[in-house]
Parts: sequence; C-alpha cells; structure tokens
Amino acid sequence: MADLSLILLAFAALLAGFVDAVVGGGGLIQIPALFTLVPGAEPATIFGTNKSASVVGTLSATGRYMRQVSVPWRATLYAAFAAVLFSYLGAMVVSWLPRNLLRPLILMLLIGAAGYTFWRKDFGSLHRPAYAGRREMVYALLLGAAIGFYDGFFGPGAGSFLIFLFVRFFGFDFLHASVAAKVVNAATNLAALAYFLPHGQVMVSVAIVMAVCNVIGAQAGAHLALRHGSGFIRGIFLLVVSALILRFAWEIVKV
Repeated sequence: MADLSLILLAFAALLAGFVDAVVGGGGLIQIPALFTLVPGAEPATIFGTNKSASVVGTLSATGRYMRQVSVPWRATLYAAFAAVLFSYLGAMVVSWLPRNLLRPLILMLLIGAAGYTFWRKDFGSLHRPAYAGRREMVYALLLGAAIGFYDGFFGPGAGSFLIFLFVRFFGFDFLHASVAAKVVNAATNLAALAYFLPHGQVMVSVAIVMAVCNVIGAQAGAHLALRHGSGFIRGIFLLVVSALILRFAWEIVKV
C-alpha cells in the first residue's frame, strides 16, 4: 500500500474515532475510505479491518467515559447480551434477504429520529431512568435484539439508533445514552471480530495503524463530550443522523 493511502486512512480513522466516541457513526467515514483507498480488497476484509480499528477506539472511549460517568449497567448489559446474539442472526439473514428492501424504511426512521430530536429541545437533556426491575430487563433485551439484528444485517447508524432509543425509551440523557451505546457497540464488534479474525479477513498492518489513530480520535471525542455534556452530544447526533439521511437518500436515488 502506498504511503499516501495509509496516511489518508490514518486521518479517516482519527476523524471516525472522534465521531464514534460521541454519537457513533464512525463507519460512515472509515468504510468509504477503505473501499476507496484499498480498491482490491474483498468487502469482508474491508469490514473486518474497519471493525478491528473501531472496536479499539470504542473500548478506549468507553474506559474514558466510565471513569467519570455512572454506567446504567443493568439495561446496558441486557441490551449488549441480546445485541450479540441477534447480530449473529442478522449476519446469517444477509445471505437470503435483499438488504435494499430496508433502505427506504431506515431512511424514514432516521428522518423521524432527527425530527423528534430537533423539535424536542429538552430531549436527552436530563437523566431520568424510566424503568427498573423486570420491565427494564425486557425493554433492554428488546432494544438490544432489534439493534443487534440491524447491526449484523445492515449496520450503518446502529450506534446512533442505540443512543436515540436509550434516550427515548429509557429516559437517559445523551451522555449516559452514549456511554451505554459504547458498551453495546463494543460487544457486537467483538462478536463480529470473532468471525473475521480466524478467517483472515483483516488487513493487520493497516488495522494497527488505523486503530492507533482511532484511539486518539476517540479520546478527543470522549473528552469533549464529557466536558460539554449532553447538549454537545445532541448537536453532533443531529449532524451524524443528517449525514446518514443524505447517504440513504442518495443510495435510494441511485437504485
């Protein structure tokens, strides 16, 4: 690989780590960069390399958050457990269900999430957990199953959807929702790597460089999120979701 391509991938990983640490969506940056700069690689290798870099950054950001924010562990761990199981199921379904059928639906959901967040100015500003006990467990399992299946089957925007759902249905503020989403994302990424790594679908040298840069970006993103709180995260969330809306709309128009 040319030195310039590796430098550009490193920069993409740095930016992706920053965005991912705040609201998720780093794949919007890393995956297109990998496809463009490593045109000869198989898609599975692209995704495996992306996961290898992003999971390190996600774990780094999670550690930074956990030192200053109390993690809502009960809901988070139930959601992570269900997400891992259903992510694998979603990956299995990819082989026989056309993913293109989901694009219009996902586009409408993203528009709804963006509109709801924009018009509700107080949305995610206060941390008021809404459930406890068995109801919290059931809702967390359902949330984790839905997002895990989506992440395994399709993927883009899974972290942003997680944050929105943690805020909307669990009463978390954006900061706590972002921390919870990081834990779930890390679990699903590790589950995916359990498949990619043994099958040799990771460009190891590229992944190492990107992982280091992803961690640097993730630490910067987590620092700013902790410093500026839920209002800052809300703003970045709207930017990332808007980018996702434009991406899905473009893909639908192209088809």
